[in-house]
Amino acid sequence: MTPTLLAADMPQPVAAWWQLILAAVVGIALIVVLITAVKLHPFLALIFGSLAVGSVAGENPEKVLKSFADGFGSTAASVGILIALGAMFAKLLADSGGADEIVDTIVGHASPRVLPWAMALVGAIIGLPMFFEIGLVLLMPVIYLVARRSQLSLITVGIPTLAGLSAMHGLVPPHPGPLVAISNLHADLGITLALGVAVAIPTVVVAGPLFGRLAGRWVVLEAPDMFSSGGPVPADEIRRDTTEQRWQRPSFGITIFSVLLPVVLMLGKAIADILIKDEKVPARVVFDVLGTPLVALLIAVVVGMFTFGVGVGMSRGELAKCVESGLPPVAGIILIVAAGGGFKQILVDSGIGTMLADWAKGSHVSALLLAWVIAVLIRLATGSATVATVTASSLMLGLVEGMSSSGVALVVLAVGAGSLFFSFVNDAGFWLVNQYFGMTVGQTIKTWSLMETVLSVVGFLLLVLLGLVI
Repeated sequence: MTPTLLAADMPQPVAAWWQLILAAVVGIALIVVLITAVKLHPFLALIFGSLAVGSVAGENPEKVLKSFADGFGSTAASVGILIALGAMFAKLLADSGGADEIVDTIVGHASPRVLPWAMALVGAIIGLPMFFEIGLVLLMPVIYLVARRSQLSLITVGIPTLAGLSAMHGLVPPHPGPLVAISNLHADLGITLALGVAVAIPTVVVAGPLFGRLAGRWVVLEAPDMFSSGGPVPADEIRRDTTEQRWQRPSFGITIFSVLLPVVLMLGKAIADILIKDEKVPARVVFDVLGTPLVALLIAVVVGMFTFGVGVGMSRGELAKCVESGLPPVAGIILIVAAGGGFKQILVDSGIGTMLADWAKGSHVSALLLAWVIAVLIRLATGSATVATVTASSLMLGLVEGMSSSGVALVVLAVGAGSLFFSFVNDAGFWLVNQYFGMTVGQTIKTWSLMETVLSVVGFLLLVLLGLVI
């Protein structure tokens, strides 16, 4: 019996190797085809892709379903809750007029020459708590009015704003992309947040005001006359919309405090972890609890209910309705991210992640480069930054084993940078920008698509430089 068993077992490693490769290719290809050709929702595409991976890899169907359910549940429990809390906070910020206060204070005090820089700062601050699409819709009237007041091209003003929004969306937690990559790769959130901000700032400068100046020469657009009766717009008339403010706005100081509170708490935990080695020291325990993403965002929402709710004159009913209305828009995102967690778990349980890690280590491919390239390819294929982040981070799990906390954080950010690469016609964001700016497809490519590419490439190069010194 022993020789027979050995003979049967001998070809198994080779067959398993190619079977795993085929499973990964089939699964990812199926996701791409279902999203791009069939126009299926990414949530369903990820489910079918996950089942395809398990089936082609020869896994027991019951085991495949269990792996997917485990990954789905754990991701929904960790990342999904954070996305929901972030959406509630963003809705409070928008409805209370806090976002308007940030815009008016920064832009209202800027000269025409520095307006593109001011708009980049506005985009980055608004982009911290808000999803890209929500931030864009919120800020478009402001972009129109600022362009009219300064007599600058709509592109010169708009591109820096978009750069601030997009960089925060791809590189800085608690946005869904970075969060799911952190969860998949078990990265330290505080370190990732600190490095993400450090990379995002110079990246926004290059892709925003600097690139925006060039793009404004390539494509010259005048702002439409909506939101204005014509003529120059005084600084004190810049508003998000023309509707009457229902509540008293929060002050600029209170607004900035509320927006930065969760960021400061999470960064505080990272600093405490570095400076206080003993985990039992009371100060370390306090920082560890308060800086946990769930606690930090929960505190931010509770504080926001007072600073952006009670403090501006909302009634209990209005406050409850405001918080509740922030959830429906992110339901689809939570499902996509959770399904991505199921996809990741199947890749892990089938051994595909380990196989890719062994290949990369044997061929001496940089983990940073591999993470960025995989995210770029999936971004180009599907048009979805979220799908690119979910899939690429799932494939990188085996490669980060044994890395330092900062090394894993850099891989997370490389995935995020790759997911921003060259937004094209298969990306909903492409058409959102196209319609709001009133551009042709060619003009959108020369401005928005190239700006996203600059963000991705500059961000990746900065990560490489950081990798040489930390």
